[in-house]
Amino acid sequence: MISARPRPGFGSGIICRALALLFIGLFVHVAHAALPRPVGRAFLDAGVPLDAVAIVVQEVGAPRPLFAFDAERSMSAASVMKLVTTFAALELLGRDYRWKTEAYLDGPLLNGTLQGDLILKGYGDPKITIEQWQAFMAALRAQGLATVTGDLVVDRSHFRLTPHDPAIFDSEPLKPYNVGADALLVNFKSVRFVFAPNAAGDSVEVRAEPPLPQVALGPPPRLGNGECNDWRAALGAGFVDRATSAQVTFAGRYPATCAERDWYVALLDTSSYAHGMFGTYFRATGGVFNGGVKEGRAPQGASPFATLESPPLYDIVRDVNKLSNNVMARQLFLTLATTAFPPPATSAQAAEVVRQWLARRKLRMPGLILDNGSGLSRQERVSAAGLARLLAAADASPVREEFASSLAVAAVDGTVERRFRDGTVAGQALLKTGSLEGVRALAGYVIDVDGRRWIVVALINHPNAARGSPALDFLVQWVYRNAAVWGEVKQR
Repeated sequence: MISARPRPGFGSGIICRALALLFIGLFVHVAHAALPRPVGRAFLDAGVPLDAVAIVVQEVGAPRPLFAFDAERSMSAASVMKLVTTFAALELLGRDYRWKTEAYLDGPLLNGTLQGDLILKGYGDPKITIEQWQAFMAALRAQGLATVTGDLVVDRSHFRLTPHDPAIFDSEPLKPYNVGADALLVNFKSVRFVFAPNAAGDSVEVRAEPPLPQVALGPPPRLGNGECNDWRAALGAGFVDRATSAQVTFAGRYPATCAERDWYVALLDTSSYAHGMFGTYFRATGGVFNGGVKEGRAPQGASPFATLESPPLYDIVRDVNKLSNNVMARQLFLTLATTAFPPPATSAQAAEVVRQWLARRKLRMPGLILDNGSGLSRQERVSAAGLARLLAAADASPVREEFASSLAVAAVDGTVERRFRDGTVAGQALLKTGSLEGVRALAGYVIDVDGRRWIVVALINHPNAARGSPALDFLVQWVYRNAAVWGEVKQR
């Protein structure tokens, strides 16, 4: 865990605590009230009624919360649900767990030429980047594979998934966060389009990463003037995704003031994307491949020709929580199923594995509903009290450091890099945030001015939830400054 920083001017404990007691005393509710008045007022001032809020604040190691408000109600927590998935994964899979992607030869290899198909079998690696894929292709070449005369066969059988509609959640099928889970998911099935004025300053250069032959890129947009505000709308972009191929056009203009910008778009189906990635980067190593792509199975009992290993789980978990990566969380969630059930893994099995894990740990989370483990769901639910108990258990777990270091640090990185910059809690809170339409959430740990550690969970489910983020930030700041003193007042 991070430790509290010394604060300039904070030293006269008696004076500071006396002033704090006086300040808190002015705002304390009557004895039966659940929330400190300033905290409740922050939500009301944001237009969020208190019956749409659930909060728990509890010192780490304390037997009961400092205060809890509607804490047992099952609510949507958006991406804060990733805390359940990542903690379960660290304990069940182990901090050093690595995924595999295997290559098999379906035919003889003679003088560098494979007389047959190349089979790729995926096991759900959450993060196969372009750089890792290039290393995989280089490994194939180093093993002596120079030419593939047949097709690419993709084995995606490690997961059994229901049909995925990327538009069903929010009608944004091209957004990378809506990409479905898959046993052979490469580069998040996304293309990065990079825009920049050329060196002469008279036109726009556009490049696609990766440069897939299945994605046809039209002429660049015109170079324009004006502010770089809604530059994407000005591009006049057109995306026609036919699953096995795609056409991309930019018929508008690109403001010169934008300098270099990028736009990530999810295109093609999983097999076609993997086919494009293989052809592009195998040829880049000097290999020869002109085949198609088809579904199939790797031979049982055979040894792989080459294997790509993922980064360790503790690295994956950092990306999932700090950056709130939904696709990686879904991959991780499905992988949990394999700890208790033979493949192919399903979401229902993954949910059952989590429930069994919670029961073995005697970790009470009534009202927990799991769907895909990422929080990008209208079905998933959890209570503030359940999350607080989870955070307490994680703090006492052997994987405590890996879990805590995966959370975003206030005003430093991740989803809270631009929050709390003007507050004293900067660098002193480890947090997971969540946001959906009608939902704002926050959970994690706060280290106060005296170095005491606090669990903080707050959920908002209301049409005005988007206006509630300042209130959530206020709660974190309040805990940092006042939680310990408020607790002393309550005990008097």
